Amino acid sequence: MSKGDKVVVLDFWASPFCARVKIALEEKGVDHVDNEEDIFGKKSELLLKSNPIHQKVPVLLHNDKPVLESSIIVSYIDHVWSSNSLLPDNAYDLAKATFWADFIDKKVFETGRSIWASNGEEREVGTRDFIEVLKHLEEALGEKKYFGGDAFGYVDIIAIPHSAWFLAYETLGGFKIEDHSPKISAWIKRCLQRDSVKNVLPDPEKVYQFVLHFRKMSGLE
Repeated sequence: MSKGDKVVVLDFWASPFCARVKIALEEKGVDHVDNEEDIFGKKSELLLKSNPIHQKVPVLLHNDKPVLESSIIVSYIDHVWSSNSLLPDNAYDLAKATFWADFIDKKVFETGRSIWASNGEEREVGTRDFIEVLKHLEEALGEKKYFGGDAFGYVDIIAIPHSAWFLAYETLGGFKIEDHSPKISAWIKRCLQRDSVKNVLPDPEKVYQFVLHFRKMSGLE
């Protein structure tokens, strides 16, 4: 693409879904501007215009054209800036990657939310469900460095932003991920060695404090 391309991310600092987009852009070496949105207050006219149906972040604006939904945006980035491919070329590997991305989308944040947005027995159930999700992901990772093999790729980008929330899940749920899924724990540390990841992900302690604040606002504390 042209060096004159205008790339803007409508962003929220704590969102793992926004982090996916920024990591993908960093992996591709694409210059971009991140516009922080007040998602709990007055949403910008640009956000409402760009994503009128869901009115949520992230939105990628590429030369003022909006692309929506984080996993779709990551795929779009990989097709537009085609060097250093993130998606597998092989059709079967692509199908597997798409399956696990869908699994992560449907399971990780929601089971995590059932830990931090609840109390008592409901939280205990949520913690068990979350650990079960991690075990499935650990089986998918196996002995590989990354989900796709030796190279950091699409599924890693979809999954790793959620790790910034794991301190909150562990603290509120009373467990350690390393005790239940040591391979996932090692994979997180491996991913955090990449500049694209460590420069994008928020401080887990800051996320934890954000979660505590949200719990208070929701009457859970």
